[in-house]
Amino acid sequence: MSLAGPGFAQSCRLTVRLAQTEDDLLAAQRLRYRVFIEEMGGSGTLVDHDARLERDRFDAIFDHLLLIDEARDPAQGDHVVGAYRLLPDTRLTGADRFYCDDEFDLTPLRASGRRLLELGRSCIDPLYRGGTGMLQLWQGLAQYVLRHEIDILFGAASFHGDDPRRWAQSLGWLHHHHLAPSEIRVRARQDNGFSPIAADLLDRRNALMQMPSLIRAYLRLGGEIGEGVYLDPDFRTTDVCIILDTAQMSAQARDFATRSGGGGSLL
Repeated sequence: MSLAGPGFAQSCRLTVRLAQTEDDLLAAQRLRYRVFIEEMGGSGTLVDHDARLERDRFDAIFDHLLLIDEARDPAQGDHVVGAYRLLPDTRLTGADRFYCDDEFDLTPLRASGRRLLELGRSCIDPLYRGGTGMLQLWQGLAQYVLRHEIDILFGAASFHGDDPRRWAQSLGWLHHHHLAPSEIRVRARQDNGFSPIAADLLDRRNALMQMPSLIRAYLRLGGEIGEGVYLDPDFRTTDVCIILDTAQMSAQARDFATRSGGGGSLL
């Protein structure tokens, strides 16, 4: 599947497409290893430290949205400089589960009867941060959402470190100002004693400054969160569940999705 084409936003050498080959997937797993294992200090039962691959049992059923540097040689295995994992609910059969099922009770989302898309493993090479790379990935995601007629996007979004007290301001702000409606509000499965600080103790500036940029970006698109946090022992992160109802997106965000989805093709 290709997401690049006439009108699709890209720099002179960056393109976005879905993984097409095993080499594409391996390159994405190498990028994830550099970011999640080497940079963030994570781990996991299927991580291959010898080959420097971050992978798990879900990779086989996800689509992998990739940011490609066309100036790099795929034969060297480093042409993937950004990645996102995408899993539409139509892909699940029988006993298949979402990745987030282990962390959050997704019953309200399943009961909604709406088309779901799980997002995960979002990362970008440090050399490509701060430029147009993440924007291009999001434009590719917008095309995917439009093509698959997705109603709700969701996924675990992480704060670095597994002590939620470190992020008390940000987590409190999310709870008091961005909690998802009860009909689609998922809840963390883990009993870890987390309790958001009182609303009158919040400092908006500090809360937003401490918040990871990806989570702030979801909020600008109209994203909300589930209830509670999950402390991930493998990745050593504090996870919240981001929920983005496309029907509730702001006019600005909807315009972004429409414009980015107008060009290009999904083959």
